[in-house]
Amino acid sequence: MTSMNEGRRADSARRRERVLKTLDTMLRSDGDITVSGLARAARVDRTFLYRHRDLLERVHAAATAPPEEGRIAAVSRASFQADLANAVERNKRLAARIHQLEKRLSRTLGEAAWADSGLGAAADIDQLQRRITMLEQKLAAKQGELEERTDELEAARNANREITRALNKRL
Repeated sequence: MTSMNEGRRADSARRRERVLKTLDTMLRSDGDITVSGLARAARVDRTFLYRHRDLLERVHAAATAPPEEGRIAAVSRASFQADLANAVERNKRLAARIHQLEKRLSRTLGEAAWADSGLGAAADIDQLQRRITMLEQKLAAKQGELEERTDELEAARNANREITRALNKRL
């Protein structure tokens, strides 16, 4: 586990150095400094910059710093529109996730309230009721068979008595 953590730390340190070198290069150039542009140039994901607040603050400070000689400090309209579009999409995803979680919470709370109120049968009680009904039906069928066989046995006994009487009269 520690070697994995050390590897992650080393990778993070390498990416951090790339970001800092790329930021220095961008400061010396005439180009706009944006989070997306820096991440692309440093070959890191934008989320890396957002997870490391100190780097993000440097990027924002560099983007808003007054221009040095030979550097134009204009943030393009396209950059703002791209950032706005990304923020809008993220808000939509978060709103959808919140709605999904609210529905799940509502369903769970509703089921708990229904079970606590005693109005609905619990799943296991419902299953037991079905089993009782099935067993009662089987019992009724077996009782009918027993009565039928009892009647047949009684008829056979009566027939045996009649035959025995008839035989006894002949003797």
